[in-house]
Amino acid sequence: MNSRKKLKHLFQSGKLIVAPGAHDALTAKIIGKTGFDAVYMTGYGQSASHLGDPDVGLMTMSEMVARANAFVEASGVPVVADADTGFGNAVNVIRAVREYEKAGVAVIQLEDQVMPKKCGHMTGRQVITKEEMVGKIKAAADTRIDPDFMIMARTDARTVHGIEEALERGAAYQEAGADIIFIESPESEEEMKKINEVITVYTLANMVEGGRTPLLPNHKLAALGYDLVIYPTASTYVTTKAMIDLMEGLKRDGTTASMIDRMIPFPQFNDLIGLPRIREIETKYANRA
Repeated sequence: MNSRKKLKHLFQSGKLIVAPGAHDALTAKIIGKTGFDAVYMTGYGQSASHLGDPDVGLMTMSEMVARANAFVEASGVPVVADADTGFGNAVNVIRAVREYEKAGVAVIQLEDQVMPKKCGHMTGRQVITKEEMVGKIKAAADTRIDPDFMIMARTDARTVHGIEEALERGAAYQEAGADIIFIESPESEEEMKKINEVITVYTLANMVEGGRTPLLPNHKLAALGYDLVIYPTASTYVTTKAMIDLMEGLKRDGTTASMIDRMIPFPQFNDLIGLPRIREIETKYANRA
């Protein structure tokens, strides 16, 4: 069973799918090896890890597709991939869908922000018209080749226009052909419950530490009716804190000796990264002439 069919079966099972966010391919590999159902390729994390910049629409489509391809290869589980606004209008969305589908991702996420977009929990976001986004979703649905390749539509209308506008947009995007609806940054459990009362296709909960939405445990999200939960920022924040601690310790102490207990051992890292498999391939195909 390929990753897209696997993810569809998970949705159909009624089980809450947990997809931790990954900011790079190594993190995606760890998520897959830990046994999670899927991995979320966070645009927030890609901008931070690839450019060292905030999530304000700086990543290009080709950069994001290259990273999506690496995530698919490294993780071994279905990849839910952020595609921002589709990198433009409906014409750009068509190309983005083609490229993301060729990269092997299971779900493409498209949002209704005005370009250049911003992180979904930042203020200052603006949204395009509902009608324009409906057209972009229809273009995406018409473009995909594999019927198991899923389209997720995100609306950022809640923060600027309120929950009712966000719900209206979510319903319209569902009607336009989106398989999953992502209503970004609801601000209470009541709003989260209402989302799942209005939307009849699959829904996503976005758990951002320090964000605008209550940080609820997975069992509570499942009880509210969500089908998929992502944790887009956690790996980025934990890695950043670890790097700051490492570099400050090295600068202070003049050695990394005091930090060894916080590091993965060399042999364990080699096993994780797949070095034994490389050695097997080298042995198998060695030229013994």
